[in-house]
Amino acid sequence: MIRIIAEAGVNHNGDETLALALIDAAHRAGADVVKFQTFKAANLVTRQAKQAAYQAANTGKEESQLAMLSRLELSFDAHLRLIAHCKSLGIEFLSTAFDTESLDFLVNRLKLQTLKIPSGELTNAPFVLAHARTGCELIVSTGMATLAEVEAALGVIAFGLTAPLDAQPGEAAFMAAYASEAGQAALASKVTLLHCTTEYPAPMADINLKAMDTLAHAFRLPVGYSDHSQGITIPVAAVARGACLIEKHFTLDRTMEGPDHKASLEPGELAAMVRGVRDVELALGDGIKGPRPSEIKNKEIARKSLVAACDIEPGTPLSAENLAIKRPGDGMSPYAYWQLLGQPAKRAYQAGEPIRE
Repeated sequence: MIRIIAEAGVNHNGDETLALALIDAAHRAGADVVKFQTFKAANLVTRQAKQAAYQAANTGKEESQLAMLSRLELSFDAHLRLIAHCKSLGIEFLSTAFDTESLDFLVNRLKLQTLKIPSGELTNAPFVLAHARTGCELIVSTGMATLAEVEAALGVIAFGLTAPLDAQPGEAAFMAAYASEAGQAALASKVTLLHCTTEYPAPMADINLKAMDTLAHAFRLPVGYSDHSQGITIPVAAVARGACLIEKHFTLDRTMEGPDHKASLEPGELAAMVRGVRDVELALGDGIKGPRPSEIKNKEIARKSLVAACDIEPGTPLSAENLAIKRPGDGMSPYAYWQLLGQPAKRAYQAGEPIRE
């Protein structure tokens, strides 16, 4: 079953009440998971870090990342109430950690079994290693990355999953772990890759869904898609292309102030995306080419049989002139046409009567 993650991210604007409402909206839309972002702004960015261009454009103000992100923090205590609300509704809670303090909280306080490594942290080897050493299932987003960078991160993860805690980390050790049978088995059991374009909204010309095929072929791991495009067309198309997981930002109102609202779906659109994904998932089927249950009843109606084109007396040679091929398809197959030509009719036929030779 395709896993659908409704990415609330920071679209709560630092307001716990709004975060709870986002959980409600994700649940009503039919998402499997609602995901937030967990961070301490002071641990994440320096005072000098500038906003991304899209962040300044979407918020309508130029300020430091620290100032912007400080307003978007949710306390650890708020997280406890959010996960409790998720459990009461039966929707999975997930959050992305952006610093080691937050990662420790998600694993050791919230007891999450799945972690998301965001695209921006893919090259942060110590942080990737910390994720791997938790032993959790890992969803690894690959926005902005080359294949070489993805492979390097997978090497870190393979090392973290298989090496003793006292083993010395390093590039050679990471690549050795990646190349090992144990490392490959560990990756296959724990890691899902996400293709992603890190721009908000992502231009259609930069989506590059075919890169999903490249990732699957290169690493032989499950591949999903994290979408930052506008609308629901691309995530639904990604499912048709083989995505095992879909992640999509959503908000209660795209006109709200904040860096990610404008590139997010509103609740009705999120519900439409979920329906589209489920329809395509169902339509993909099992890949076996054969008549499906719903069409079997139409075979006789739509196909044709050999019939008499005119009245035929017994012993009359069957020919192109006295044989026809017409509906319904409940008689002799048209494939028998050539073997009947020139054969004497074994009995009399009236025009339109099925041939029974």
